[in-house]
Amino acid sequence: MTDLHRLSIRELAEGLSQAKFSSRELTEHYLQRIVKLDSQVKSYVTVTPEQALAEADAADAALKAGNATALTGIPLAHKDIFCTKGIKTTAGSKILDNFISPYDATVVEKTKAAGLVTLGKVNMDEFAMGSTSESSYVGATSNPWALDHVPGGSSGGSAAAVAADLAPFATGTDTGGSIRQPASFCGLTGLKPTYGRVSRFGIIAYASSLDQAGPMARSAEDCAYLMNVIAGHDAKDSTSVKKEVDDYVANLSNTSVKGLRIGIPKQYFNVAGLDADVKARVEESLKKLEEMGATLVEIDLNMTEAYVPTYYLIAPAEASSNLSRYDGVRYGYRCKNPADLMDLYKRSRSEGFGPEVQRRILIGTYALSAGYYDAYYVKAQKVRRLIQQDFLKAFENVDVIAAPSAPTTAYKIGANLSPTEMYLGDIYTLAVNLAGLPAINAPVGFDKDSLPVGLQLIGNYWSESQLLSIVHQYQQNTDWHTKRAAIAEENA
Repeated sequence: MTDLHRLSIRELAEGLSQAKFSSRELTEHYLQRIVKLDSQVKSYVTVTPEQALAEADAADAALKAGNATALTGIPLAHKDIFCTKGIKTTAGSKILDNFISPYDATVVEKTKAAGLVTLGKVNMDEFAMGSTSESSYVGATSNPWALDHVPGGSSGGSAAAVAADLAPFATGTDTGGSIRQPASFCGLTGLKPTYGRVSRFGIIAYASSLDQAGPMARSAEDCAYLMNVIAGHDAKDSTSVKKEVDDYVANLSNTSVKGLRIGIPKQYFNVAGLDADVKARVEESLKKLEEMGATLVEIDLNMTEAYVPTYYLIAPAEASSNLSRYDGVRYGYRCKNPADLMDLYKRSRSEGFGPEVQRRILIGTYALSAGYYDAYYVKAQKVRRLIQQDFLKAFENVDVIAAPSAPTTAYKIGANLSPTEMYLGDIYTLAVNLAGLPAINAPVGFDKDSLPVGLQLIGNYWSESQLLSIVHQYQQNTDWHTKRAAIAEENA
């Protein structure tokens, strides 16, 4: 069966339950595609064929015995930031190139318990710091739509693997747009849940008050299936919230687009760097939602100019603290022949961390230093509260807020954007993490170079079901999510 990779998650689940194909056949199909095509995409850091086939055989036994869950036997890929027992977990960094985790992250544990089959670990920007996946120690991943372009970041490997049909869906993490922006660049659906909705236990930390895990897939329906597995309270994560989890799949048709009030922040559509094609495609998608019965309401988000400076004080400060544990002593990379302990610390960190990670550690350490803590870090936290209040005020009048996911489509690999240019590319996504809100990217067309464009919908707290439902209904009336890059059409 050469076209298994063209099936949706629902179709895969039905095929497995009706014994049209086995999990082993499905897993072998994806492993063959990875062998044939991933040398061009470079989405996988580690492929685990022996483990995957063993898990597939166990899934087939469960299916035969009638002990299967809704997703038993379906393969997926994990971003290489999730700890996986017995499998290397690098977070895209030289400093963790020899780290094999002794335990599974809660998200990985839950996918295993649901009978999902792990194909392997996929590439990412080093420690999730970046928007292109070029800062990875193992090298850049390519965008399946144009192999000389980036897939976005930091979850670029997750996006590229799904867009090239090298995995049916994948896990990602989002600290400042790292699910939504690569989903936009690769023509996928990607959900960043409310902070505290999905456990952070076992995710290698970048910025603890901002990091959140979520699903990346072709459609809202596919994302809903994975959310049903990974969402929920976890006692091992002190920031995980005890709140009942929705059945995201059952709720896909629950939100009526008719009468839905969609907020259009005028500040977002007047950003200097907003590409004309991106703006046009996003406006066309909003017009389509309007035709489906939604009402577009112009709103003000007055704190827009504060997003980038606030984020790039808070996130590096937390990174500085979180990454202090990588010292060449306890685990990870250690420099050769250190002269003394101080030399060991200095060289292990300077040789083990890449330039972007070093830059953010330095910024964060400076912001947290005794003379500047109040002036920078404390002030940024106060502004963060104002950003949150700005959104909450807007939600008094609208149900969701619409924006582009990124101001441009994917850039070329090696474009060598300055740090400032790269940071400004996150203008539409950062505030969602600062406020802890949920948001989703949906593919809505292409630019003049045939590169995907994404629409972002931002919801109020715990409104993941609503966001998935809106995008699902939009996808019932459009076919952008069904478009495939040429490489994804190749049979293995």
